Amino acid sequence: MRTYVLPERLRIALGQPIGDLLVGKDIDLEKVLRELVAKERPPKLILVGDTVSRRATQGGLVPDVVIVDNKEKRKPSIKYDYPSGRVIKARNQAGRIEPEAQMAVERAILGEADRVEIDGEEDLLALIAARAAPIKSVVVYGQPNEGVVLVRVSAETKTKVDRILDQMD
Repeated sequence: MRTYVLPERLRIALGQPIGDLLVGKDIDLEKVLRELVAKERPPKLILVGDTVSRRATQGGLVPDVVIVDNKEKRKPSIKYDYPSGRVIKARNQAGRIEPEAQMAVERAILGEADRVEIDGEEDLLALIAARAAPIKSVVVYGQPNEGVVLVRVSAETKTKVDRILDQMD
């Protein structure tokens, strides 16, 4: 397993969502996800990021995996009750995807934990979650200053993620 380093040339490309962008800060994310889960029955619902995770779970929605770094916009995150206590901790530097973090995400998706706590930054781990999740799973992450991205995992999504990872240093 290798360390992926985000090169400057890819930063703009990664600013584009890899799924459906729900625009706006006032989205009732819990309601949207409850309806999606009821309708589509994804094998896994994976939330990436503290803000997305907090907003989605405050009313009792229980995702399969939450990936957080306990920061929102680089400041300590607002405390809330996580749905579960099974945790895998890993380190991951900003602008990178390190093997330790990759393995933690993959293990959680396989059912070993409900939460991955990252010492560092979790943003790029949405890519690993989309690659590791079963087909028809949903990965949700925040798009800074725009809204929330819903990634319905498909073979096409996995190919897109592999192409992005192949372009990293």
